[in-house]
Amino acid sequence: MNDKSNDNSNDKPEPSEDAAEQQDSRQEEAEKAQFEQIEQEADPADGDVNLDVILDVPVTLAMEVGRTHISIRNLLQLNQGSVVELDRMAGEPLDVYVNGTLVAHGEVVVVNEKFGIRLTDVISPSERIKNLQ
Repeated sequence: MNDKSNDNSNDKPEPSEDAAEQQDSRQEEAEKAQFEQIEQEADPADGDVNLDVILDVPVTLAMEVGRTHISIRNLLQLNQGSVVELDRMAGEPLDVYVNGTLVAHGEVVVVNEKFGIRLTDVISPSERIKNLQ
């Protein structure tokens, strides 16, 4: 009969010294990566910007008629038919926001029985950037 009590085939083999030496030599072979100097691209102000990569990105366009501040007490009393006075006069231009950034002003128009907006003033890109800061 074979005595299998001394059979260590199920035990995990211990790493050999050769494997440890190979790992050490691999670590010694690793060198710091060398990268080429990155040259600065053309200035976007030159008009050579390629916008094709972002042309299909969706944005949120919102028009704001006006704003107001009310107390929570008055807010809780609002119901159907309540009128809330806003900070703008009737006929004043609306603010047009793209993703929360003011980009233009305009007036309400009707297009095919739906509301629309005619832009009356577009904020310059430099002014928009200034407002972000």
